Amino acid sequence: MTLIRLGTASPATQPTKAATLAAIAAIASRAAAQRIDILLLPEAYIGGYPRGTNFGARIGSRTEDGREEYARYFDAAADLGDTVGEGSAGAGTKWLKRQLGEEDEVRGDGTREELERIASESGVFIVTGLVEKAGGTLYCSVVYVCPKQGMLGKRRKVMPTGTERLCWGQGSPATLKAVSTTIRGVRINLAAAICWENYMPLLRQTLYSQNINLYLAPTADARDAWLSLMRTVGCEGRCFVVSSNMAVKGKSSSSDITERAVPVPRRRNSLMTEDGFEIALPCAKPAAKSPTLVARRNSIIDENGNEIVLCKSAAPVPQVNGTSSAPQTKSNDWVCRGGSSIVSPLGDVLAGPQWEDDEGIIFADVDFRECIRGRLDLDTAGSYSRNDSFKFSVAGLDLEPLPY
Repeated sequence: MTLIRLGTASPATQPTKAATLAAIAAIASRAAAQRIDILLLPEAYIGGYPRGTNFGARIGSRTEDGREEYARYFDAAADLGDTVGEGSAGAGTKWLKRQLGEEDEVRGDGTREELERIASESGVFIVTGLVEKAGGTLYCSVVYVCPKQGMLGKRRKVMPTGTERLCWGQGSPATLKAVSTTIRGVRINLAAAICWENYMPLLRQTLYSQNINLYLAPTADARDAWLSLMRTVGCEGRCFVVSSNMAVKGKSSSSDITERAVPVPRRRNSLMTEDGFEIALPCAKPAAKSPTLVARRNSIIDENGNEIVLCKSAAPVPQVNGTSSAPQTKSNDWVCRGGSSIVSPLGDVLAGPQWEDDEGIIFADVDFRECIRGRLDLDTAGSYSRNDSFKFSVAGLDLEPLPY
């Protein structure tokens, strides 16, 4: 059995594109040190998710300040050297093979080349969200970067949600093409659905139909309900699911502000450490109704069965078995709380959700034959789909399933 280590993180976009690329290099280096094979980073990580802005737009009017804000956002986006293309599909294979323009023509701003360099030097297969500019339009995109072959594919978000449509164009469904890589003899078919595209049943079916075994979901959704959707996708598609969302601190939680210490009342059968952690001791004889300990929302269970209750402090967040254990209490100090996670083909949570942790990496070692085992009783795009009765097609996309 060959195990593949899947990893994800919840970093926030840095102030500049160069700084964000440097952050990706640092994260990839740490991921390589942790022997992570495939790393997913959040939606719009390069370029930034424009949370909270409206670019000065109202129905029937725009402001000059809003137009200038959009221009700055456009400047910060990545130019990958692609075209707009028919239906906003880009140039497809020609772009991948660098067949656009004249032989000596320099296309793009170097972001593609830098991501390929980072993947090559770290040995980590990187999938990241970015804001891409082509012509005069911005697209919310995802790139698949192989450490050996460079970029294997790129897709553009088909349906921006709500007021995202003000600043992002609609990408073509032709870009929903899955890609393949082989790691230590294991063939992995992977594809990404971006944020609320995951709520589009036919888009999910598009990915399942290509016989993927790794479903990637970069997002900006930090609601508790998001994990339920990821578990549904894993179970529905009989595939591993990795989701990544930024954990973004608010102004009140910047590094130069000391968080006020909040006293934590000690419970019975527990003790407090000098660092302010409460260790709740397990019962010698667990009650019949509770044969195993279950961690509370603001705690973790260690290997010896002790529950460690986290206080609200500036202490570093511990990691247990590759899973970040950040406090799960809602805080006004976070604009977005993250929630990155990894889910199995039967809907079990393998790592995460990674709340309020913009520095850690979570990971899980997985056996991709679990996807085959799961097909025993459910193959959403095959025997279970009743494709003799239901016909499914996507404009501009070949849905011929990839082999395992």
